[in-house]
Amino acid sequence: MSADTKIAELLTELHQLIKQTQEERSRSEHNLLNIQKTHERMQTENKTSPYYRTKLRGLYTTAKADAEAECSILRHALDKIAEIKSLLEERRIAAKMAGVYSDSDPPRKTMRRGVLMTLLQQSAMTLPLWIGKPGESPPPLCGATPASSDYVAKQGDKVAARVKAVDGDEQWILAEVVSYNHSTNKYEVDDIDEEGKERHTLSRRRIIPLPQWKANPETDPEALFSKDQLVLALYPQTTCFYRALIHTPPHRVRPQQQTNLISDNILASVFILICSLLPL
Repeated sequence: MSADTKIAELLTELHQLIKQTQEERSRSEHNLLNIQKTHERMQTENKTSPYYRTKLRGLYTTAKADAEAECSILRHALDKIAEIKSLLEERRIAAKMAGVYSDSDPPRKTMRRGVLMTLLQQSAMTLPLWIGKPGESPPPLCGATPASSDYVAKQGDKVAARVKAVDGDEQWILAEVVSYNHSTNKYEVDDIDEEGKERHTLSRRRIIPLPQWKANPETDPEALFSKDQLVLALYPQTTCFYRALIHTPPHRVRPQQQTNLISDNILASVFILICSLLPL
């Protein structure tokens, strides 16, 4: 089965899951309305009878089951999105490798800086928010949580790479992993801003894998960089990192993300997937 066919099937499955989510939500709204009306009657009568306690216990049990069912569907949808994005990334890498020119061929076109900066910003904004189950700890590469010592970045992963500049000084740049040699323990990486130019061969200590999930300040504050912690940050409108200190960590998710966090992740991811499937 071709990648395009598999992606089309996964998108169909994702569409069905989104419809199931809406159906589940509509079904649960009726029960939530009953809970609200029951509390209003209790306030009007100014008493909590055994009848109301029993009724509320049943209503809340049903509401909990409804929420768990909806959450299960949403997590399944997020898994489908991750699978689709993985296939799209594999297709992009294959196209990139197939487009490598020899010395006698014309050089590849370099992406305009404005377009590159826009794509990098979109990539950062749509980085998935980690939503774990109750009691589940954030995984490696979530927010400030580092990768394990034996972690090897995959082909296509974005990393911070320490390279020598033209003037001989060393600097940290945003790069993409081309390959990893297990015999020499060295990476081959391409500078994001220098497509078609020099490729760097670097040891593992010169590579820092970048986060793959955002951390939620309200549920996983331990996965955030703390105040005055030393970090590498991107210079505005460049792909070079500089050393900086955290002034104020985030204390909450942005207001537009506070409601339906999993749903927002799905909608943002679906938008990116649709855009990536459109012809250029």
